Amino acid sequence: MQTSAIILDAPGNLSMRSTALNPMESGDVQVEIQFSGISTGTEKLLWTGQMPDFPGMGYPLVPGYESVGRIVDAGADAKGRIGEWVFVPGASCYRDARGLFGGSAKTVIVASARALPIAEKLAEEGILYALAATALHAIGHGEAPELIIGHGVLGRLIARLTLASGVPAPTVWDTNRARQDGATGYCVIHPDDDDRHDYRTICDVSGDAGSIESFIGRLAKGGELVLAGFYNQPISFAFPPAFQREARLRIAAEWQPRDLASINMMIESEALDLTGLITSIEPASDAETAYPEAFENPDCLKMVLDWRDCE
Repeated sequence: MQTSAIILDAPGNLSMRSTALNPMESGDVQVEIQFSGISTGTEKLLWTGQMPDFPGMGYPLVPGYESVGRIVDAGADAKGRIGEWVFVPGASCYRDARGLFGGSAKTVIVASARALPIAEKLAEEGILYALAATALHAIGHGEAPELIIGHGVLGRLIARLTLASGVPAPTVWDTNRARQDGATGYCVIHPDDDDRHDYRTICDVSGDAGSIESFIGRLAKGGELVLAGFYNQPISFAFPPAFQREARLRIAAEWQPRDLASINMMIESEALDLTGLITSIEPASDAETAYPEAFENPDCLKMVLDWRDCE
């Protein structure tokens, strides 16, 4: 079987072309992708060539871990799932390219357990499940953040989840004045306009390794700094300020299946709203221009590719 897929042959070198899929096994499902998201975190690092080396890294590769679509076929053990609308967090089903993270293709084959049934009425907003689960994982193992650094999609989701937990509204920083809009129930300010140095919990989603020391300087004694972004540079900071504050540092890794299940329940119960986070939708056939737009245009919060008319 062949499918159209977005393939990165090298940093900055991307194209849409046909590639072969591995055969479907008894516990697999075949998903016809309708929408996929472009990550301005990990995928941008793949695009720029700044992604640190780790298992599975290499080119050519199919990016993407934010896809939604319909199950159109299945192996013998999963035939009952045909017709379901599902979220797919990537795939590794290609003969001629690495699946890192593998969700940006017209057709994917994944283990049935990796295809999460979600409400079809969410349409393109369903691609936000991965970021919502990432946000929940970042704040689900400690106190709710009093300060969130970065008002991109991940920062907005963390703020919404914080409000949904019933605690006082967090403060959010963003140095881009245009991104200070779009907040409901909390305030977004420039860090230069904030005099507080007693935050109990700070959650950083900026990915700015060079500013970690300044974030530590905003903590209260015994406060915690959560690193929820992805940092391609070494992290360092002066020890005395951290020592004086008895600062704690926590790194939030990737989301787990239980985070995705919890997010699904919150969305179904309307405790978490996904509206207003997607700013651009482009045909998947325009991927060569959509990817640079997603990475380089500061006004683009979230770019989605529409696969419905793709052959």
